[in-house]
Amino acid sequence: MILGGFDIVVVAFAVLVILVLIAGIKTVPQGYRHTIERFGRYTRTLEPGLNLIIPFIDRVGARMNVMEQVLDVPTQEVITKDNASCSADAVAFYQVLNAAEAAYQVSNLQSAILNLTMTNIRSVMGSMDLDELLSNRDKINDQLLRVVDEAVGPWGIKVTRVEIKDIQPPKDLVDAMARQMKAEREKRAQVLEAEGSRNAQILRAEGAKQSAILQAEGQREAAFRDAEARERLAEAEAKATRMVSEAIAAGDVQAINYFVAQKYTEAVAAIGTAPNSKIVLMPMEASALIGSLGGIGAIAREVFGDAATAPERPRGPTRSVPPSTPNTPSPFAPPRTGV
Repeated sequence: MILGGFDIVVVAFAVLVILVLIAGIKTVPQGYRHTIERFGRYTRTLEPGLNLIIPFIDRVGARMNVMEQVLDVPTQEVITKDNASCSADAVAFYQVLNAAEAAYQVSNLQSAILNLTMTNIRSVMGSMDLDELLSNRDKINDQLLRVVDEAVGPWGIKVTRVEIKDIQPPKDLVDAMARQMKAEREKRAQVLEAEGSRNAQILRAEGAKQSAILQAEGQREAAFRDAEARERLAEAEAKATRMVSEAIAAGDVQAINYFVAQKYTEAVAAIGTAPNSKIVLMPMEASALIGSLGGIGAIAREVFGDAATAPERPRGPTRSVPPSTPNTPSPFAPPRTGV
């Protein structure tokens, strides 16, 4: 089929309309903003979705990413306040809030944010000592965030986070810090050991003091009881002696014989039971002891009557005793009565 002139004009007009529609319809993806320029001047910003512009008059100026973006800050050499050299690197997160300002207020947005962050890292970290620098990363991050966010505010940018990733002092400085830390810990250990030893000595002294006090109190109590026992024994002896004296004063000779015989018997028993005596030599006469026993028997007969019997003679083998001189009576023999 051969087209005529009118048909060609219609086809050309239809193609032109299609081209105009294609040029006037703009689609913006989610997370982006497009700026529209009319004859080179900013007019408006296109939101995500389908948008219409005037073809051949309006055009898209800048396509801005409004999602939060990360910016890696390279390693920086920093001189601290106490003239210590160290290197630090960081990472920054920012977001475009105003596409027009971000597109037309600054050229090369990422480079501007990067250089601004690097400069402020050197400024903030250079105002601190090395010890403060290593122990206060949160403080450094807060200061960097505040300073950088305030600086990029006119660009329509919001800096959400600035984080120091790593701080690396020189190796010799790290070794010196390790030795310092070791010395501090050894000093602390020695102080704690000294305090423990002092407390132990104090406790031992307190224990010795309490022990000495209790021992002294025990000795005092024992001495008091011993004195009391001796006092009562002395009272008993005095009472017994007084009773014997009264009996003697009353004319009872058997009482003194009983008293002397008792003391004599106790003395002989003490000599016989001595631990260091294997052989006992008796310098006194055995008849003296027999006489004493005879005096005791006489006293018993007098007190209990004629039914009382003389003490039993000891059983077993006896030692022969030489007879005493008949003309020498025993001082402990009972007095004879009658003719």
